[in-house]
Order: sequence, then C-alpha cells, then structure tokens
Amino acid sequence: MARLTPRLSAGCLALLALASSSTTLAAATPPNAPKSYCPIFYSESRPPSDCEAKQPATFLQTPQSAKRASVNTEKIKNEPLEAAFEALTVMQHDFFVPDQGTWPAAIDWTAAVMETMLSGALTSLSQALAVLDFGGNSDKGAKRNLIDTFFTQLVASYFGQDDVAIRHQAFDDILWVVLGWVDAMKFIDIHTELFYPRPGLNESATPGLGDALQNGPWHGQFWIPSFAHRARIFWDLASKGWDTQLCGGGMNWNPRLEPYKNAITNELWISASIQMYLWFPGDNNTTPWINSVSGVKATREPKYLAAAIEGYKWLTGVNMTNEAGLYVDGYHVDRSKPGNTNCDQRSEAVFTYNQGVLLTGQRGLWAATGSATYLEDGHRLIQAVIKASGWDLASDKPVDDLSNLPPGYLPPWRGLGRGGIMEDRCDASATCSQDGQTFKGIFFHHFVAFCQHLDPADVQQGMTVNVQAYERIKTAHGSACQAYSKWVEHNAKAALLSRDREGRFGTWWGAGIFQGVTPTMETDGIPDNEPNVTDYRNYGLPHDGVWANGNPDKVWAPNGEAKRNQTRSYVLVGGQEQSGQQVLDHSNGQGPREDADVDGTERRDPAAATAAAGTSGDPNDRGRGRTPETQNGGMALMRAWWELSKGTREQQRAGRR
Repeated sequence: MARLTPRLSAGCLALLALASSSTTLAAATPPNAPKSYCPIFYSESRPPSDCEAKQPATFLQTPQSAKRASVNTEKIKNEPLEAAFEALTVMQHDFFVPDQGTWPAAIDWTAAVMETMLSGALTSLSQALAVLDFGGNSDKGAKRNLIDTFFTQLVASYFGQDDVAIRHQAFDDILWVVLGWVDAMKFIDIHTELFYPRPGLNESATPGLGDALQNGPWHGQFWIPSFAHRARIFWDLASKGWDTQLCGGGMNWNPRLEPYKNAITNELWISASIQMYLWFPGDNNTTPWINSVSGVKATREPKYLAAAIEGYKWLTGVNMTNEAGLYVDGYHVDRSKPGNTNCDQRSEAVFTYNQGVLLTGQRGLWAATGSATYLEDGHRLIQAVIKASGWDLASDKPVDDLSNLPPGYLPPWRGLGRGGIMEDRCDASATCSQDGQTFKGIFFHHFVAFCQHLDPADVQQGMTVNVQAYERIKTAHGSACQAYSKWVEHNAKAALLSRDREGRFGTWWGAGIFQGVTPTMETDGIPDNEPNVTDYRNYGLPHDGVWANGNPDKVWAPNGEAKRNQTRSYVLVGGQEQSGQQVLDHSNGQGPREDADVDGTERRDPAAATAAAGTSGDPNDRGRGRTPETQNGGMALMRAWWELSKGTREQQRAGRR
C-alpha cells in the first residue's frame, strides 16, 4: 500500500528520538512498568535508549498458539467481498441522493462517517478488482467504470457536506471530517497506483492529445487539493480543543458545555493528527473557503506527529480504561472542589466506537515511529473487545454454548456483546439514537485499518532500519490479526441474518441468531444500575449540573432522538415457537431461497420472525429501524470479513503464484 510508511524529514528526527523513549510512550505508568519497545528505524547519530531492545514474538495475550498469516493456495473465496459489495450498493442506492450529494437521513457527523467508510470500501474494492476477475470479466475498463460510479458519489458528498455548520459543532464532529477526507486521499493514491501507474503530464506545458491520453493521471487526482484543504482547515479548527489548564492536557469535547475530556474526541485527535502526518500532501491555500488546484506540495509536517504523540501520551496516562481493558467514555472535573483542575469524575459508560478509533492512531504511530509498543497496545485493546463480546480466542468460539441455549433466551451480557457478537447497550432493546446506530461500524472500519499488513520502512539517508526486528514484528502482527478472523466471520454471518428482504442491515446483529426474543431495556440482561454510567449518546445529557449550567438540551442532544421501547408485558417464550434456536455454522434444514445470502443462509423474513418469536415484528424494525447508519455498519463489518479472509491485495497475489 503506497505511502503507508513515511520518508522521514530531518525535522522529525528529534520527535522520533523523543518517541522512542519509554517515558514518552508510556506516560504516567508505574515505575516497574515494562519499557516501550525500541523503534525499528532511527537516526544513526541518535540510536534509541531506555527502551526494550527485544521485539515481541507474539501480540496474542491468550494461551492460543499464534496463527501464522499463511496463504491458502486454493481459489480465494469471494463471498465476503460479494457481501461487502452488496452492502455498499444498498447503502448508496437506498440512502444516498446524488442531487443533494449526501445521505439525507443522516446527520452531519454520521454522514462524515459514511463518506469515510465509502472511501474504505472503495479501497478494498479497487485492490480486489486489480487482481481478481468476476464472471470471466477481466475488462479493466469495466472495473474502472464501477469504481468511478461510486467515486462520483464520493465527490458529490464533498459538496453536500455542510462544512459551515460543522465548523460550529463539537470538536469530535469536526475531527470526523478530517479523517473522512484523509481517507478519501488515501483511496485516490492507492487506486491510481493500481489502475493508472503513469508518469504524469508535464505541468509546465500544455500537453498534446496523444500525451494526455498516454500519460494523463486519473481524474480523481484533481480532487486531492480540495480534500486536503478541507482536512487542513478542520484540523486547525479542532486544534483549539486541546487544553492544558485542566487535567494536564487532552481534548475537550464540546466548548459549549462543562469541560469534558472524553475518549472519542482524544482518540479522533490522535488518529486524525497521525493520518495528516502520513498522508496530507500540503495546502498552500490559506483561505477558508476558496480552493485551488495549484501549489500542493508533499509534506511531513512535524506538528502533526507531535500532536499525535502528545495526545497518545495523555490518553494512555489519564486512566481512561476499566478493569476489562476497555475505554470508558471520559472525565469531568469535579467543580465542587475549589480550584480543582484534575480529571476526577469518570463516566464509566462503554461504547464500541471508543474501542475502535484509536486503532487507526496506533497503527499510524507505528508507521511513523517504528515502535511496536503502539501495535501491542492496539492488539491488547482488540482482544479486550473480543473477550467482552463473549468470544474465547483460545478456543475460537463463543464462551457460552449457543447450541444449548433455550429458545427465547439470550446468552449472558459480557460487556460489549453476548454470544461472541458485538453489541452496544442500546441494540437489543432498539433504543439507539442515530449516534448509537453508528458505533459498531466505526469500530470495524478502524479495525481494518489496524490489521492491514505491515509495509517495510522507507526512510531517508542517515536512518538505520533493523530488518530482523521488522520481520519479527510483521509476523507477530499478521498472526494476531489472523487469529481474529473467526470472530469477525462469526459477527458477519450473524449480521447477514439481520437483513430484511431489501438487504438492509439491522442495528442488532444478534436478532437473527437469538430467535424468539424481542428484548426491552428491562429484559435485555444488561445491568442498568451501574454507578457513574451515563449513556448520553442515546438518551441525552443528565440535568444535574455536571454537564452544563442550565438546560443541557438547549446545547446538545442525541441527533435522531432515541425511541425507547420499554414494554413491560414482554413474554420471553411465545406460544408459537417453530424453529428453535438458530446457531452459526449449523444448517436450519432449508435450502437457500433465490434471495439467500452468499453462504446459503436466508435473510431474515419479518413475517417468519413474527411467527417464530410470537411478537409483533422483526426486532430490528423497532425504534429507528433500518437506517443509513445501520447499513453503513453492516458494510464495514462485511469489509472486515473480506480483509481478514485473505482479501488483501498482497495475499491474493501470493495465493495465485
């Protein structure tokens, strides 16, 4: 993948020397904490010190034997790619309006996430089409046309984005925009390398027709200045959220509320900053509105790397994770203490997206610094998430035996899901807001970014690369990511069963697996009396003075207000049970219908679900129902399934040799 690792400028060498010290990478850690790993590339004049020289042999925290990222020489199965493509097609056909350049049912920040994931889906599709033929069609023109069809919608979303309104929103909203357009530039760069590897035109002269046809760049290149400009403007706006007067640093969430240093805003700051360092091509346009196609120069601006390192240092040192290793939501400053400036009121709420966004930052910091500490932290976080979904990595199956689950009952809640299927607290009860419906897809988008193969370091003269250490880390990283593949497949097959007949994904991916149940907040098995857990993302801000002076609803409320379904007359087991519990990888004894999904399992039929569950309808038709956010989440999961199913370009090429 092009430009994933940087050619380091001289201005960054001091930062890399700082980043290699264990005190920088593991701020505020106990004195007996293990040292950070030495970077695999460094300045010859300043070798790393005070770091662990022996690189990790594995990133797996379980007793499971590391699974090497082996290549299957048999024909690579395309079912996950087909599922991802169908999800993408449904999302754009059902929810995107070209004339408006947006997904009208979305809100500003969720639309920015959709643009980001559209870029990610196009990246995977471009890499796949570069080496695979479908239906005997090897016509590159047809493949390019397919990509261009979706890319025009991506460009349209640039103009449909209400960038004026977002400038005045919370800092996390602003940072979603940065990540989105950086991902768009990454896609353009990758797609150009795969399909248009041309030397380019001589910009100092008007080309002739023949020269233009032979050497002209892909038309997508002409949008890079526009995308780069918006990313730069919004990063600059977001930088105003960094504050050192409270909590010793960190990004504030919303300047119109009481100070709240939350996980998502800081994770976005880290990830957006390191992505700007790695991918931002430069922007000489200093005006906030006018764009120019000229004056773009490649940069590796040290300020972006410095911001990412400082942000990571603060986040990992402020005690933002719980006993399960999951990121909680954030900190307030206790105003009842005169002169207090410490983060000492922690919100214990756990959301799936808080476990995902940081993965892009950790992967980018590895690429920029060469320290495996960032990779180790990322793998530890992923494995905490997998465990909290109710999946045992050591045995590669759910902790709870789903085959023995009585019809009409749910497996125990494990923290971020049950039965090995990821779930937010609002999913099963259909009480998610527009925010909550977006969360799981965000996790899997950044999970894919983290688990991409490791590129070798591409450094300038005067830098040393430890090739042996790189190979060791590359193997450990690939093996760990491969160990997650069965869990991702488990989630993907569950999510496929949540679709309706139009191919639209539901919020609750477990609805098609745990049949015969239509949970409410009282019956979903999720504790609702835990101390210091405020689910403001779905149910709004408390009126307690902690979040705002006065009525916080006048400042912020969940967009797409959650519709609660708290029927207390719910009966766990209906009198019309017919099919019993459906378990992954077990046949239900029926052949696939014409509209069956890629592995032969049927899409969920709402009428059949009604009969089987003894309820009034499909559990995923309650609340906000199926939305662009739920479809986007399904698409992100299908893409993750593909990428971990030998779906990367490099694995495919190796498999064909």
